[in-house]
Amino acid sequence: MSRTGAWLTAFRLRTLPLSFSSIILGSLLAYHNGYFETAVLVFALLTTLFLQILSNLANDYGDTIHGVDNHLRVGPMRSVQSGSITLTQMKAGIILFTLLSLASGVWLLVKGTKGLDLSSGLILLVVGILAIAAAIKYTVGKKPYGYIGLGDFAVFLFFGLTGVIGTYYLHAHQIDALEFLPAISVGLLSTGVLNLNNLRDRDNDRLSGKITMVVRLGIEKARIYHALLLSFAMAFALLYTFLNYEGPEQFLYLLSFPLFILSIRAVYKNT
Repeated sequence: MSRTGAWLTAFRLRTLPLSFSSIILGSLLAYHNGYFETAVLVFALLTTLFLQILSNLANDYGDTIHGVDNHLRVGPMRSVQSGSITLTQMKAGIILFTLLSLASGVWLLVKGTKGLDLSSGLILLVVGILAIAAAIKYTVGKKPYGYIGLGDFAVFLFFGLTGVIGTYYLHAHQIDALEFLPAISVGLLSTGVLNLNNLRDRDNDRLSGKITMVVRLGIEKARIYHALLLSFAMAFALLYTFLNYEGPEQFLYLLSFPLFILSIRAVYKNT
């Protein structure tokens, strides 16, 4: 594999639509309510791109350091594990995307907080720094929170509530309580993706000391947990639509629900 190909593999570009979803949803909600700034959407997507790549690189690095990426791992081979990227190179990549995330995030705040008081900008800056720290500390460090079952909470928080509500606020400069319903829905779906990966990796994670939510719950309860995540995600989406009903076209997203049901069925059917 070429060096460029190795880095593109490490970036795990297939994860980007998931990270973009909360930004797009928050922007669409703002647009529907009469608030929209193109610059906010562009820099929010760019910042999220850098954060997601940072998270993927840090995950690759951290799981290798802690011995989780080994010959027993079921999922795709990681870049450091395969030897296509060294630990030193991966650490440099983490530093680079930390700086890119910070620079893009600061510019996003400059564009999204015009007219707001300084305290609002500072609070959002802290949230941004926490997002960068969360991306790194998931698997990196002496006590990564992804190894003690807190990864699900972090994904729900940053891929759901923070992504949707934070983006909406940067457009609208206010928060509407009802917008939390679709934010919760997206957060639950994102957590479902993580849970699906953890179901796949549960045996190796347990043997390697990575105590994910699946390892804590056990396989049968983790299957129930997966069904609840997706079911409540669908329920919160429906609730938001009913409370904001204007026309039948709002239910177009119901076309996606059979896919969630198939996911639940697959988790119960497969070993």
